[in-house]
Amino acid sequence: MMAFRRVYSVCLRQQLALGTSYSVSRRILAVGAGNLVDGRRPITSSTITGEKLATATKAVQKHDWNRAVSEAEKIVGYPTSFLSLRWLLSDEIANVALHLRKLVGSNHPLLKTAKTLIYSDKNQQAWGLIVLLVSKAAGHADTIPEMEQDKSAGVLHSQRALAEVTEMIRTSHLIHQGMINLQSMDNAGNDLSGDSEMIFGNKMALLGGDYLLANACQQIANFRNQDLNMLISSAFRDLAESNFIGDRDEQNLPLPSKPTSAVAGKSSPDCSLEELGFGDLEDNTQPMSMESAMGNPEKEWSLRHVLGGGSLLGKSCQGALMLAGQPEELQKQGYLFGRHLSLAWQACIDLQPFLHSNLPAGSQFSLVSAPVLYHLEYEPSIYAEIEKGRKSVDAIDYPSLHRAIGTGPGLERTKNLMRKHSIAAMQVLDRLPPTDARTALQNIILAMQEL
Repeated sequence: MMAFRRVYSVCLRQQLALGTSYSVSRRILAVGAGNLVDGRRPITSSTITGEKLATATKAVQKHDWNRAVSEAEKIVGYPTSFLSLRWLLSDEIANVALHLRKLVGSNHPLLKTAKTLIYSDKNQQAWGLIVLLVSKAAGHADTIPEMEQDKSAGVLHSQRALAEVTEMIRTSHLIHQGMINLQSMDNAGNDLSGDSEMIFGNKMALLGGDYLLANACQQIANFRNQDLNMLISSAFRDLAESNFIGDRDEQNLPLPSKPTSAVAGKSSPDCSLEELGFGDLEDNTQPMSMESAMGNPEKEWSLRHVLGGGSLLGKSCQGALMLAGQPEELQKQGYLFGRHLSLAWQACIDLQPFLHSNLPAGSQFSLVSAPVLYHLEYEPSIYAEIEKGRKSVDAIDYPSLHRAIGTGPGLERTKNLMRKHSIAAMQVLDRLPPTDARTALQNIILAMQEL
C-alpha cells in the first residue's frame, strides 16, 4: 500500500508539473487497484443551448460522459477530488483504507460506497468539477487581488478550496448513508456480538464521514465570509433533512408516499419550474416548505433530491460566484444552474435500471425514483407491493415492479423531466459569455442525454 502511494504521489506531481489531465490520475489509480479504465473517443464542442436541447443531441456527434468529464478537467487544471490529491496521500485516509480491508466479505454497504468513490462511478456527479467550471465560465470582478487568482486555471484559490469542500461534504454524506441498523424494533436489546464486522463497518462509516465533515467545516471557517458560511451551513441542514422526510423502512431506506389524488389510468399534469420551488427560489437559506409536496410524484421527487443533493451543488455554485465578487442576481443564477443540473442528472440516474426489459437477478432500484413515483400515480393498486417494504425493502418483488413500470408512462415522463431541467440549466448558461468552460458544461449536459 505504501509503495503504491509513493508511486502514485510521484506520478501525480509529474502531472501537475506538466499540466496533464486528471483522467490520467484515475487510470493510474485504477491500475493500482487492478482495473484499467478504457480510453474513449474524443468529444466535439457544442454551442447548442436552450430549447434546442431536445433535438440537438440527435444532430451532434454522440457525447461520451467520461470523455466530457475528462475534457472539462483539463480546462480547470488539476482535480478537486480529495481522493486524488492530498487526501489520498494523508495518513488518516491511508489508515481508513487499511481498516476497510477487514470488511471484505462482510457485505457492509460502506464497501460499495468506497468502490463507487475510488472508481468514479458515473452515478456520482463530479461536484467539485462543476463548481470550478461555473467559476471559470462566470469570471471574477476586477477588484479581486491578483494573489487570490490562479491564473493558469482561470479560477480563484478560494473557489478551488470551495470546490474541494463541496466534494468533502457530498462524500461524507454518502459515507454516513452506508451505516446499517443492526437492531430493528423486533431485535432491540439483543446481543450483537455476532455482528462484530457490521459494528466495525458502522464505526468506520460514522467516524470516516465525521472526519471529512469536520475538515469541511474548518475549511468553511477559513474563508472568513459570514454570508458564505450561512449559505453552506444551510446546505448541511438540507442534506440532514433529506434523511427524515417521507416514509422509511427499518434501515431508513426511503419509501414513496401514497399518491394523494391518484385515479387509475390517469396522470397529473407536469409541474412548471415555479411550482417546483419550495421557498428556496426566494430565499434558499431558510428551511424548505414541504406543503402539498408528498404524494404528488413530481413535487415529492423534486423535494427529495433538492434536499439530498441539488441544494448543495446549487449553493456551492452560488458561493463560488459570491467569492468572485459577482452581483447577487448572477449568484442566484448560479444556484439555479446547480439545482437544475443536479435534478437533470438524478432523472438520468433514475432511468438507468429501466433501460433493459428485464431486471438482472438480485438487482434493486430506488423506490423513490421518478419512474416509480409516476407509475404509482398511474396505477395506484401497485402501492400494495410497496407496503410490503415497511419492515424491509428487500421484501418487495422488484422484478414484478420493474415489469409493471416498463408498461406505464413513467419512463417517458422521467425523460421529459430530465429534458426540462437540462433545458433550464442550459438557459442559465446562455447568460454567461462564450468560453471553453461554458462549452464544457454544455457538453456535460448533452452527454447526460446519451447515457
